[in-house]
Amino acid sequence: MNQIELEQIFESFSNFNVLIIGDVMVDAYVWGKVERISPEAPVPILSCVNRENRLGGAANVALNIKSMGANPILCSVIGNDEKGKIFLDLLSEIQKEPIGITCSDHRRTTVKTRFISDNQHLIRVDEENTHELEKAIETEFILQIKNLLEKEQIHAIIFEDYDKGVITRRLIEEITNSANKLKIPVLVDPKKKHYADYKNVSLFKPNFKEFVEGSKLDLEKGDIEALYREAKHFQNKMGIEKLLITLSELGVFISNNKSYEHIPAVVREIADVSGAGDTVISVATLCLAAGMKSKDIAAMSNLAGGIVCEIPVVVPIDKNQLLQESINLFVKA
Repeated sequence: MNQIELEQIFESFSNFNVLIIGDVMVDAYVWGKVERISPEAPVPILSCVNRENRLGGAANVALNIKSMGANPILCSVIGNDEKGKIFLDLLSEIQKEPIGITCSDHRRTTVKTRFISDNQHLIRVDEENTHELEKAIETEFILQIKNLLEKEQIHAIIFEDYDKGVITRRLIEEITNSANKLKIPVLVDPKKKHYADYKNVSLFKPNFKEFVEGSKLDLEKGDIEALYREAKHFQNKMGIEKLLITLSELGVFISNNKSYEHIPAVVREIADVSGAGDTVISVATLCLAAGMKSKDIAAMSNLAGGIVCEIPVVVPIDKNQLLQESINLFVKA
């Protein structure tokens, strides 16, 4: 690719509507300073300087899609509670109407609160439910998504699974079947519970730990040939077109079942890996929708994941920075 082609691909992202289905949350931050130890227990005292709420979970994928210039349509179930109102206020900044959000009296909105001093995480407190949706809510949610598939022009669907209960086996099967009939690519960022339920999808993106544990394998991370053998077997069994596995310090691996590519990591100063997976699946989705080759999808996603790891909080990818670094990688290398 030359620079003009890259710029055209990045411009094309603004034409895409991406449906994101998954567990959403509020990422809350408490910033402060630790200058003494508590006399009550051997723990640090954090003097609070600032508090902030941000979109998290599948909503962070929506943020990344938005920051890349595309239009996210977020689909999830939240609690009919005060934290849910905070979430909807945050969502309104990137999506005009919460057309894919269902509020339930039987769930609480997930909140993850991080306490930070001098860019170091001291502790995280989680408030959440992890049980699966009640049948009535599940049915309502599935119908809501199917209605969006009929009314909106959707260019890709992302399942962003955090094992909090919003994604169910029935939901996966029904929405994937509908998408395949409509020829809409389906991409998955899986977790443990429904790992084996994502069949006949366009791209499946576990990290290495999720892949070996989910497939019950004994593999060395650096043995790429063995990884490819197991990848082909997994893809054939599951009907997966592309398998993208993140390998942390070893980069990323992608297989289309006929061949594979291993893209080494770009050396960076890592501050926080939180949210990097969200960025990788977001960029991979737009690259796939734009018709890029498997190797280029992996390289661009790998680059994007590395960029956000340099920042000590969860942030979406900067489109201009990614474009410039992509030009350096694809054109000037």
